[in-house]
Amino acid sequence: MKVVNMSETPSVINQYLSELRDAQVQQDHMRFRRNLERIGEMQAFEISKSLSYKETTVQTPLAPCQCQCLSESIVLATIFRAGLPLHQGFLNVFDKAENGFVSAYRYYKDKECREVGVHVEYMASPDLTGKTLIIVDPMLAKGFSLELAVDAFLKNGKPRRIILASVIAAQEGVDHIVKCFDNRDDVELWCAAIDPVLNEHSYIVPGLGDAGDLAYGDKL
Repeated sequence: MKVVNMSETPSVINQYLSELRDAQVQQDHMRFRRNLERIGEMQAFEISKSLSYKETTVQTPLAPCQCQCLSESIVLATIFRAGLPLHQGFLNVFDKAENGFVSAYRYYKDKECREVGVHVEYMASPDLTGKTLIIVDPMLAKGFSLELAVDAFLKNGKPRRIILASVIAAQEGVDHIVKCFDNRDDVELWCAAIDPVLNEHSYIVPGLGDAGDLAYGDKL
């Protein structure tokens, strides 16, 4: 399984990441959503370099022109709610893609808020057979919700390729996903950054906090 840590390469993605992490900038929900969207656009562009293309003839006002166009059928999928701005960034680039959504939320199993569970209750997706499935989720902590999301989507067919994209991942979550898809060359994980640890409440450190709350406001 291929893992890409995009922070290892100098790019403007790192500037957007710095704003996402900055506690002062985070006070602007609109700016936070826009930075997630911009990172999605940049990740989609980098991923697009690994996709398949076919030569197509386009008629300009002056003459025919040979152009390279995507030859893969893409399905963009995300996990509610924090994934929506990142999903939109990918959709800005892959604007002809079909779309899928899954509702997965984490909860604490104990009073000390140390043992985390994940519940999946809703999924909508087109047929995935033979297509390229791109699942985007801003935060990859333990990896359980992303694993369950993949399992949920695969009920709607077998894609030819699965690309998982996160903004910030914990090394523990990366290791879990690699273990889940060990020895599979049709699955890839692209991360804008990989952080070293999780704290006792399973939040990524240094991370950025709760992406859903920062994008859309606090929840009860």
